[in-house]
Amino acid sequence: MTAYPAALLALLIGFSTPALAAELVMFEQAGCAWCKRFNEEIAPAWSKTEQGKRAPLRRVDIHANIPADLADIPVERFTPTFVLVDDGRELGRLRGYPGDQFFWALMDEMLAKLDP
Repeated sequence: MTAYPAALLALLIGFSTPALAAELVMFEQAGCAWCKRFNEEIAPAWSKTEQGKRAPLRRVDIHANIPADLADIPVERFTPTFVLVDDGRELGRLRGYPGDQFFWALMDEMLAKLDP
């Protein structure tokens, strides 16, 4: 047996382990008018922006079971609430959707808290 298969196995194991990274968690609920506005004005562009690449959007319905990896993040009943999470810890929170102009500026302030 050569070292090549062992190196390949180590490489595959490394790729199968999910890396913890920053994400923007959007707590939402059905019927939320401000969530709808966010979905129309920001959501289509978010993943294509530098901000969206640094913190991909993750949606969580406040009426569903909260994922285990977000158990330490307080969930509010006010929607939308955007929480910047990095390595399982909250770095910033925005309650509500202030409109497209203010949203981008507030996200830049939050994302500045991430390590470069």
